[in-house]
Amino acid sequence: MLRGARAASLRAVGEDPALAVHRRQLAEIDDLAARGLLPENELRTARAEAGRRLLAAAETAAPAGDPRKGRPLVLALAIAAPLAAVGLYWVSGAPGVADQPFRKRLAEWRHSDPSTLDPPRMAALLRTIVTERPNDPEAFKNLALAELASGDALAASGALRRAVAIAPKRADLWAALGETFMAEADGQVGVDARAAFNEALKLDPESLSARYFLARADIADGKVEQGLAGWRALLASLRPDDPSRAALAGEIAAVTRAGGLPESRSTAPVQPDAAQIRGMVEGLEKRLGADADDPQGWVRLVRAWSVLGETQRRDAALARARALYKDQPDILKALEEAAQ
Repeated sequence: MLRGARAASLRAVGEDPALAVHRRQLAEIDDLAARGLLPENELRTARAEAGRRLLAAAETAAPAGDPRKGRPLVLALAIAAPLAAVGLYWVSGAPGVADQPFRKRLAEWRHSDPSTLDPPRMAALLRTIVTERPNDPEAFKNLALAELASGDALAASGALRRAVAIAPKRADLWAALGETFMAEADGQVGVDARAAFNEALKLDPESLSARYFLARADIADGKVEQGLAGWRALLASLRPDDPSRAALAGEIAAVTRAGGLPESRSTAPVQPDAAQIRGMVEGLEKRLGADADDPQGWVRLVRAWSVLGETQRRDAALARARALYKDQPDILKALEEAAQ
């Protein structure tokens, strides 16, 4: 109410504080330009943006009014709200229960079934785990998935940036980073996302996520035939029983009919379902069967089967990896951690 009274008094003498802020911004821009700290092209852009905000503020400036109007109602609500809150708490709350510190809750979540935790709780738990395992890219990847599921794409991209810094040769981390950049950009494949997907393709030319979204970006940029060619090549490389074949074929048909991306379709990245995840893990298992000299791949495989609850397949992968790396204690330690 006091701020309203002050603003009203300023408007009464023709000096709206909101307009004064925008005028100061214009003056600061001119001052930077005069000192040679702002190039000419940036000066024009900055002045145009500041001027637009000034005009918008001038159009929406509230007319001066009597600040005393409504004061009794505001005062009554200010008194009633805490009284009502206290009364409601005594009726439906638990005033006799001791406080439960956040550290204690984290400990309980850590020993509970992960499937019972919602994404925010899982993200909170994983934030503590990455502090204990600061050099484990898989921990940061899991944190990113939880942050993304919680709706915090910025935190997810931060976690994946850390993951790719630890393991820059992992294509799956670069592809996941590209998807978080897309989530930040409301599903658009921007410059950062495109760079991440290209890096994933350099490391793994068969990366499904990178191939799909780069082709989609080509279609969005007007290179429809080039993008469709990428999607058709991707479709041909999928297994006949792959659950994503039907969806991709439908997208190809829709783009072919429309001559571009249908406007009604959401551009948000599609999260893999359980069947797709299992298919990716089985693909990793098949690749390691053909080329076993990949210690990080074995660690990922053991951890994946553990997370999926496939204890027999986990133990089989663990036994083979132990035999391969029996003389390398660091890898054996990583395998044991993955199995847990």
